[in-house]
Order: sequence, then C-alpha cells, then structure tokens
Amino acid sequence: MSPSSSALPLSHALLALAVTAVWGTNFVVIHIGLDQLPPLLFAALRFLGALLPAALLLKWPRGVPWRNLAAYGVLVGAGQFGLLYIAMNGHITPGLASLVVQTQVFFTIAMAAAFNGERLHQRQMLALLITLVGVGVILMHTDGATTPLGLTLVLAAAASWAASNIVVRATPTADMLAYVVWASLFAVPPLFALSFAFEGWPAIRDGLASADTVTWAAVAWQALGNTLFGYAAWSWLLARHPVANVAPMALMVPVFGIAASALWLGEPLQTWKLVAAALVMAGLALNLLWPRIAAATRSRNS
Repeated sequence: MSPSSSALPLSHALLALAVTAVWGTNFVVIHIGLDQLPPLLFAALRFLGALLPAALLLKWPRGVPWRNLAAYGVLVGAGQFGLLYIAMNGHITPGLASLVVQTQVFFTIAMAAAFNGERLHQRQMLALLITLVGVGVILMHTDGATTPLGLTLVLAAAASWAASNIVVRATPTADMLAYVVWASLFAVPPLFALSFAFEGWPAIRDGLASADTVTWAAVAWQALGNTLFGYAAWSWLLARHPVANVAPMALMVPVFGIAASALWLGEPLQTWKLVAAALVMAGLALNLLWPRIAAATRSRNS
C-alpha cells in the first residue's frame, strides 16, 4: 500500500481500530497507576519497561539517525505522556482526557500540510468538521473535576503527539517495533530527571514503596500493550498512508475511553456524551467509508 492511497485497506483499518481500543481503555489503567505513583515517575517507568529487555533483543532500526529517535522519544515521552499524566493526576477525568488529547488529529493534519505539503480533500474536511462538533459538545460540558490547567496540559500533550507523528514519517522503511523500543532510550532520562526535579526523592521513594501488584500491572500494560504494540502499529500505519487517512482513526479513542471510564470507574454516561460519541463516529465513517463508496459507484457507472 503506497502513501498515496485514498483509503485504508480493511486489515489496516482493523489494526488501527485495535490500537485505538488499547489506547482508549488505557486511560483507566493510567488512572489506576496514578493512585500510587507520581505522574512523571509513572511515565519514566512506562518507557523503561518498553526499553528493557526489548532493546537486548532488537537491533537499532537500520537507517534511522539517532536525532530522529531522540526527537520522537522526547516528544512522546516527556511531551505527550509526561504532560498527560500530570493532567490526569487530579486535573482532568480519564474520559475527558481521552477526548481532549484527540485534538492531536487537527495538530497532525495542520503540521502535515505545513511541512509535507499534504492537502485535505473536501470529504476529509467535512469529516473533521463533524468530529470537531463532537469534541465541542464534550468541551461544553466540563465540570469541577476538570480544570483549565488540566485542559491546557492535555492540549500540549496532543501537540507533542502530533509532532511525533510528523517525525516518524521521515523514516517510512524503519522497523517500527525497534524504532519505538530504541526511542524509549531517549524518553527515560528526561522523565526521570523531571521526576527528581519536580516530584522529589521522597515522593519517588514513597510511590515505589506503596506500589502493589495492580500498580505494577498498570506499568507493564503501559509498556507492553500501549507502547510496544500501540505505538509500533500506529507508526507502521503512518509510514504507509497519508496522515489525513490514519490520524482521524484516533478519534475512536475517546469512544473507548469514555465507555471504559463509565464501566470501570463509574463516570456518568450522560446523553451529551452519547451524542458526542455519535458525532465522532459519524465523522470517522465519512472519512473511512466515502472512498470505498465512491469507488464502488464509479465501478458500477463504468
């Protein structure tokens, strides 16, 4: 499949859906881990678990300069997840965080247009407009559990995620699993340094001492399921398709995130959340299915 293809093949769309399911439910896992661990320490342990022992089994991705891996590791590690974990540590609910971070779609497409010369088709613009309305519905219903600081931090995390999407597209032939593993080498030191600087050794010591089996399971899931599987698969898709075709799939993350938060954490599932989820899914359906419908129509007419 070439990067110029207009639609994701079914197998690639299903892979993207599996990634979004992992990422969406992961917000509940983050919430559980933050019960015991300071946010920056939690993020550092996540990427340390992604780096070791996998780095002992996987070679440095061929043809990838260290600067590329460093940029990706810092953007995803300290940028995306460091900021996201701080925000979720009492400043925003898991369900709402899973939604707001998806503004990365708009940041990504804007960056792709600015740096790579990609352009949006009219149906993609309409799809993004529909999903943006869904985002707006949720943002209009924030409450005392969400603060301006939390929203700002998650938006900054989304911008970092978008920048990492652009970075990874510079090496489309790289082994993406090895890429994510070795990029973690550059995520761990700044996260540990920031944890020592802002959280302090007493908080780090107490967090490690109080961590139980559930907490370490949350760390392991962050490293294996969310990072190794999720980001390797997502980066593989981004390397093979236009950003505008892959990035909107991430808007399924808040659907899974809101549902998981409602089922496991008891977050209220009000009517407005269902309306917002329906809008997001409608935008995705338009973006993903329209090329197939148009192709089938042309085939019948010919």
